Amino acid sequence: MPPRELTMPKLSDSMADAVILRWLKSAGEDFARGEGLIEVETDKATVVYEAEWDGTLDAILVPEGATVAVGEPIATLANGDGAGRDASPAPARAQPAPAAPASPATAKSERTSGSDDSAPGRAVATPVARRTAVELGISLHGIAGTGPGGRITVEDVQRAAAEAPTTAAAPAEAPVSGRGEVTVHAPTPTQATIARRMVESATTIPVFTVSADVDVSEIVAWRREARDKGEGAPSLNDFVVKATAATLREFPRFNASYVDGKVECYSRVNVGIAVATDDALLVPVIRDADLKSLAELADETRVLADGARRRALKPVDFHDGTFTVSNLGMFGVRAFTAIIDPPQVAILAVGSARRAPVEEAADRVAFRDLLTVTLSCDHRVVYGADGARFLSRLRELLERPLALAL
Repeated sequence: MPPRELTMPKLSDSMADAVILRWLKSAGEDFARGEGLIEVETDKATVVYEAEWDGTLDAILVPEGATVAVGEPIATLANGDGAGRDASPAPARAQPAPAAPASPATAKSERTSGSDDSAPGRAVATPVARRTAVELGISLHGIAGTGPGGRITVEDVQRAAAEAPTTAAAPAEAPVSGRGEVTVHAPTPTQATIARRMVESATTIPVFTVSADVDVSEIVAWRREARDKGEGAPSLNDFVVKATAATLREFPRFNASYVDGKVECYSRVNVGIAVATDDALLVPVIRDADLKSLAELADETRVLADGARRRALKPVDFHDGTFTVSNLGMFGVRAFTAIIDPPQVAILAVGSARRAPVEEAADRVAFRDLLTVTLSCDHRVVYGADGARFLSRLRELLERPLALAL
């Protein structure tokens, strides 16, 4: 028998709350197992939550645009008789359309759960209104809210944006401070989660770092030759991920998590790859990276990176990572220190390959392609010598890449 109450599901490992973007069913409407009920924005992606049983959506308790904590009630359910009642604070949509904007009645009654709208100097607005204001470059200050209690709705923001070009410019006033006009941006759920986890990492993990320069001349030459022949070639980062996965298999304490004072070492090597999007940093996971060929890793990495940038991945694509690789080489960054993603115990930061003079035998100097890698480690689990041995083995694999390409 289905439950009488629908609560916000936990759709990712790090999800604490989510924004309800759309209700895909109306009050009184029947649904079958596997049908989409709601579209939500989590800390990782925009996801459609599918029903896990047959039933009827009795009443919508939380309207579109509201932020809800995991486990909080968002609707009541019936046994499938279709006799729904509307106990929601906002009228449910009679015929939900995927691309249709919310009706004025619905938008005006949006509310935010758990947000600090009462903070001094902060405009009172729904989460959707805040995101829309950021996208349109409109300040919330000065907008008259038409929602309950004067709350600014998405329609208020859109109206202000439409009127802005035709409004005569007011005489410039002296700024309230020497820093000029202030624009406040509320973080998205993804940004808020990243901030929370990075603070957790920086304040709870005793970190040390070790760095090494790796001679990747053979990899660079091989990729150049493949391009000259018109053949596709794995990226330098693909080689790094492949070598990292092989090294993790040999050093299992780096393929682990620190949880409740204990170290959990995992049998599967699942490498997360940090992908920068327009407004966040996402880490999709390549499962069993140590068992896949270089070509398979390259193909999967391209698919995951593209999906992450388009926010088209599913929550499962971000689950179960055991180690993370972060690469800023494409931006010309020589070296940097990455922050560990808890509860993992290490993360590898990869810089850009550069030509540099290297002293060889018989007092000769040659130019080689060098790559700087920096390993951040949790000192509760591994020690300096462990990190040094890990990087030494990683360097050995990258400097003899033929075995990686087989």
